[in-house]
Amino acid sequence: MSGVNEIRSTFLNFFARNGHEIVPSSPLVPRNDPTLMFTNAGMVQFKNVFTGVEKRPYQRATTSQKCVRAGGKHNDLDNVGYTARHLTFFEMLGNFSFGDYFKERAIELAWDLITKDFGLKKDKLLVTIYHNDDDAARYWKKIAGFSDDRIIRIATSDNFWAMGDTGPCGPCSEIFIDRGDHIWGGPPGSPEEDGDRFLEFWNLVFMQFEQVTKEERVPLPRPSIDTGMGLERMACILQGVDSVFDTDLFRHLIDATASALGHGPKQQTVASFRVIADHLRSSAFLIADGVLPSNEGRGYVLRRIMRRAMRHAQLLGAHDPLMHRLVWALVREMGQAYPELVRAEKLIEETLRLEETRFRKTLARGLAILDEKSAGLKKGDMFDGDTAFTLYDTYGFPLDLTQDALKSRGVGVDITSFTDAMDRQREKARAAWAGSGDTKTADYWFPLRERLGATEFLGYDTETSEGIVTAIIKGGPEINELRGGEAGEIIVNQTPFYAESGGQVSDVGWIKRASDGETIAQVLTCHKEADDLIVHNVKVIKGGIRLNDAIRLEVDHSRRSDIRKNHSATHILHEALRQVLGDHIAQRGSLVAPDRLRFDFVHPKPISPEELTRVEDIANEVVLENDEVTTRLMGLDEAREAGARALFGEKYGDEVRVVSMGNGDREHGQNALGWSVELCGGTHVRRTGDIGLISITSEAAVSSGVRRIEALTGRHARKHANDTMALAKAAAHELRTTLDDVPERIASLMEERRKLERELSDARKKLAMGGTSAGTTSDIEEIHGVKVIAKELHNVKISDLRSIADDYKRRLDSGVVILTTSSDDGKAGLVVSVTSNLTSSNNAVQLVQAGVPFLGGSKGGGRPDFAQGGGNNPAGAREALEKIKQLVQPISVTAKSE
Repeated sequence: MSGVNEIRSTFLNFFARNGHEIVPSSPLVPRNDPTLMFTNAGMVQFKNVFTGVEKRPYQRATTSQKCVRAGGKHNDLDNVGYTARHLTFFEMLGNFSFGDYFKERAIELAWDLITKDFGLKKDKLLVTIYHNDDDAARYWKKIAGFSDDRIIRIATSDNFWAMGDTGPCGPCSEIFIDRGDHIWGGPPGSPEEDGDRFLEFWNLVFMQFEQVTKEERVPLPRPSIDTGMGLERMACILQGVDSVFDTDLFRHLIDATASALGHGPKQQTVASFRVIADHLRSSAFLIADGVLPSNEGRGYVLRRIMRRAMRHAQLLGAHDPLMHRLVWALVREMGQAYPELVRAEKLIEETLRLEETRFRKTLARGLAILDEKSAGLKKGDMFDGDTAFTLYDTYGFPLDLTQDALKSRGVGVDITSFTDAMDRQREKARAAWAGSGDTKTADYWFPLRERLGATEFLGYDTETSEGIVTAIIKGGPEINELRGGEAGEIIVNQTPFYAESGGQVSDVGWIKRASDGETIAQVLTCHKEADDLIVHNVKVIKGGIRLNDAIRLEVDHSRRSDIRKNHSATHILHEALRQVLGDHIAQRGSLVAPDRLRFDFVHPKPISPEELTRVEDIANEVVLENDEVTTRLMGLDEAREAGARALFGEKYGDEVRVVSMGNGDREHGQNALGWSVELCGGTHVRRTGDIGLISITSEAAVSSGVRRIEALTGRHARKHANDTMALAKAAAHELRTTLDDVPERIASLMEERRKLERELSDARKKLAMGGTSAGTTSDIEEIHGVKVIAKELHNVKISDLRSIADDYKRRLDSGVVILTTSSDDGKAGLVVSVTSNLTSSNNAVQLVQAGVPFLGGSKGGGRPDFAQGGGNNPAGAREALEKIKQLVQPISVTAKSE
């Protein structure tokens, strides 16, 4: 019993036998916690339970929580690969008591597990406690038989645990194992404590307080237990290895990397193999939980993790993208414990492949910058630290890569300025980071949910219902009544109104008195709080709404009907996109409104018109089949096993609603439940034919690797089609042709127009040059012996000035041509063209720059033989010409001799 998977199951089963509920890992993106970038501990999902705001149906829990520490306060990224224990992704095994048992039972359970089930030798174990926690010291002596020298008191924050600047906290007791004197290091609290001999593998946190602010700490209503055991560290201990990277799971990932590369790790390359193995795990799990690489927030951290691994792949000699070819090995090792990896496998592969392909181009640009900025440096010089940091921060070049690239030339890097730039960036990031998690649920919603229970949603089957007003809120506190003209929020025991979620907008409608049906209020929007409390935002029209009133709720039927069509169409389009573009297609957001739908999905490139037509054709084939849309309530695991698709990163309960539509036997349909099968809590049509028509109106990029299509359905699609047909008919009428011949007629007219424009341009040029292509002799004047043509042209495009100047210059053996013109929008243009034998004495650029100010411009540019400029003052054309003529210089002696 030493494999990672066995250790995990042993831990969970031990606590299950001892009355703990096995709770699945929460997503890596925290919910209801704006202070965290990523879930970094097992207790994150229980934070509101510890503070007493939320209640669960159990008082004891155990989890194997996936965690990432690569951003924000907890950031181990730069250490990974170079130490024996640091990881960006790790699993934290934990057991939790919510006011049930406390210190003594927690210590007893921990001791039984590690000495009996895990079989650790008692004489190799020791513990730390917070310096004034006499209770913990007494229990360790009683249960483990420890002497005082094996109970080390620590007075620092190392033994007082806090999740963040605020939240639950308390003293803790860390359990260490002595791995033997063959490893350097001393016990905790000693000068050698940073060594690896004494390894901490389990932290028992005794939750006693809540940190309200930096200055205020209050007792928790119920003292609780939160523990965290590093699964990878325990695997080290039980497998008798010194590094987490030598455990079975990492060995398999490193072997897969070696197989893909064609060579294994050596002493100088082992760190790169370790980085790839760790970063593969964190990247894959983040993508599976809905994070995509980007330039800000969580996506930026993911991109840094991915690119750090990809750089190490290149250092190992990978000539082609490597990371996506390792996903299968990770899924094989961890897919059973974390099925989200299996479900997201193709998306993970596609995201990694695309990012690595792009990064290779970025890496090439970074190397070019490094070469350019260091070109003038010689042996003993120092490379600029600010530039080194730019390479690190913008192009993914860690400092050691820049140092390695310069080492062979004997050039160092200014570490001080690099560190200063790094510190400035970190301070800026800390100041800007206020968490990007979901908005924290206001504290009063959870108590309301506990008191009132969940709102029963009746809207799948009806658009009208009666209900009892159970709470009224206005601006925060609860009140007893909303009067005429007032706005506020109300909660009802049951409602047909859909609250905005899953991309579907909320219902609107009316509230009437149950006694006589008179309309008393308008429902403006609805939203969910505390998971299943539906809150109605209302405005009272007449009378009032009082607590405990019986009311009648009516949804706007027409609007709901349109929303249903668009939501069902979204599911159909999702499946059609998968069939046309591939299995990597995964939803990344949607909007289901009454007048349109919007669907965002992962895809690396634009969709061709032919592909988009095929998607639309498939979707409308399903609509025309008019199959019944069915819904089923199923267990989450059962639904996933049946092939139901879920939105990655979405939170689902143990029981889910499965929406199926289309014939599962149709082409590409291989699901017994239907052609499109998704987990969804939204409202849908009864039959696909109710959608009427699906019309895709646009396709475009939203961000890197994410595309968006917009579409219309039902009457909106028909109106769009009718409007488009009306435009086509009007165009055919104006063109005096049939609808079928409109494209050919337009092409013919466009070619005719281009021909006429060319002829008009030629005519204007001739007119400007006196009616001939060569101009007339009267155009020429002599200044200091230099032939000059200076003309203010009319009805000539600015873009034609150059070709006219070239024509003039061709008839001059030697001379200067100066031309101006103006456009219909009030712009003026100026060109100066000089024959090659005169450029030493008459520079076209200098002459143009002298004339441009008279045209309202500030600069001009070009070459010594030709330059141009312009401005917004055509009235200054004559002055510009005169000024330039004054500056014309006689031919130089050198030019004459030539």
